[in-house]
Amino acid sequence: MEISNSDIGKKVCKLPSSAKYGEAGHSGVNTCGVGNASGAKSESLNGALKEFRQYVLEVDNYKHWPITQGATDKGESNAAKVAGDLTKKLTRDEKTLVAGLLARTIEGGEVIEIRGLFLLLMPF
Repeated sequence: MEISNSDIGKKVCKLPSSAKYGEAGHSGVNTCGVGNASGAKSESLNGALKEFRQYVLEVDNYKHWPITQGATDKGESNAAKVAGDLTKKLTRDEKTLVAGLLARTIEGGEVIEIRGLFLLLMPF
């Protein structure tokens, strides 16, 4: 399942205009919303959640989640940065949409995709 409102994915982990995600040799390239002008993945230029998922989270079996393991940004909390973006950058309606999807996920113990962020929530 994916959130149909694509604006949500454009607000979470949004990179500054000249920054890219990429390989661990440059500061910030594995940190949500930080990036670096020297990032190795030019396709991620000015990217957001989709690019964060593709070029950071899915690399090396989710090694950079919840804490970054990169050489220069090791110890940064990607989980806290994603949570911060969800609470600070989304409108009230967008937050309600995300909360509703999470509530349904908890009830069903499903695996869902929220604009590229994979969450596995098991029922209790």
